[in-house]
Amino acid sequence: MWKLTRPDNRHDKLTRDTLLDLQDHRLVRIELVREDQRQVWVLTKRGQGEAKKLLEPKGIRVSALREEKYDLVTGELLGASYDDHAAAVTSTAAELHRAGIGHRLGFQTEIGHRLGSGFVQRADLVVRAREAGVPVLLLEIDRRTEDAHDLVTKLRRYWEWGRLLAPDAHRLIVDLVRSRPDAIEDVGHEKRLWRRVYPPTGREGLVPLAFVFADTTAAKVANTVRVIEEAGRRYWAPCRYETYYREAITAKDYSQAVPVVVTTLEQLKEHGADAAVWRRLGRKDEQSLTDALDNPDGDALYRRQYARAEAEDERRRAAEREARRPVCKRCGRKFTDQRWEETTARTAWKAGDLSVCGDCHADDVARKEAAAEAARLQAATPPEPEPEHDQEPGRGRSWFRRRRS
Repeated sequence: MWKLTRPDNRHDKLTRDTLLDLQDHRLVRIELVREDQRQVWVLTKRGQGEAKKLLEPKGIRVSALREEKYDLVTGELLGASYDDHAAAVTSTAAELHRAGIGHRLGFQTEIGHRLGSGFVQRADLVVRAREAGVPVLLLEIDRRTEDAHDLVTKLRRYWEWGRLLAPDAHRLIVDLVRSRPDAIEDVGHEKRLWRRVYPPTGREGLVPLAFVFADTTAAKVANTVRVIEEAGRRYWAPCRYETYYREAITAKDYSQAVPVVVTTLEQLKEHGADAAVWRRLGRKDEQSLTDALDNPDGDALYRRQYARAEAEDERRRAAEREARRPVCKRCGRKFTDQRWEETTARTAWKAGDLSVCGDCHADDVARKEAAAEAARLQAATPPEPEPEHDQEPGRGRSWFRRRRS
């Protein structure tokens, strides 16, 4: 415990003295003494009540009370479930805290996640360390007391819990998901239950999960991880983006996957939780925790590749369109966009000769207008009077008046 409460101290005397003082006030008690003489301390009922009032900030809960159970024959205190596994959980929290991942009240144990069937999947440890780039991380500590397929089942349950709708989801969405379960993939994470419990992770996918193996061999760890990778691929593996530019997009869609990382408690103690000791399922190399949780081939890469593919497709379509652009049969020049549109629109019958460009068409229109203007002017000019050849010279109207007079 002193590694968690006083990570800078090389000795645990201060923590032991504090625990002994709390024991005198009946707030804590010794659950058991391990073979290496390390003591496992737990809260008493009175201590848990005090912790709830004094230590618990909003949103943080104290672990379940560990009741005292005694052997009916020998009267010996029983503490089977809080022995090595509890120590491994505490040691994992201590190593994370020592590396600057999570503050003392940012750790919770035995946090339940209720599924739609009513089953409650409890996480051994929950860490919240936004300042370290890990807003939330669920941890399962395994001392190889569970079968590898049991761990796959836990992974499946966390995946199912991440797909549950929030209680205040719209009725139409609820009906759609009930009638077609895969429709949940089209529902944003902000409308799901897990976003009511935990903050956004800042990354694609569901709440990340870590398997920490303790007190076991490297061969057993490798075999277990291989089973989880193969049997649990449905739950942790990303899928391809459904897009028109399928060949140009190599990015992967992590939006419906549970990010899973694995490590061992021995590695955390030897190198530190901030070192490259975490391996993401689907990857070969070990990385730091934040690098392992990041998705460099995910949404950010998809946006870049999609933009490039869209720009390339636009250039290709522009080149194909340019190759189809008509050429004027009179002057040999290409049609402008405006002239091309005029010759292909519904009103193409108004565009004149469809085989000539806009300039040549304008010349044709100008010639026709000039000819029409000339014809109009000719029609509007009165004809000159013709000379009267049948009259005698010198005899006109005046002579006719004289004769009548």
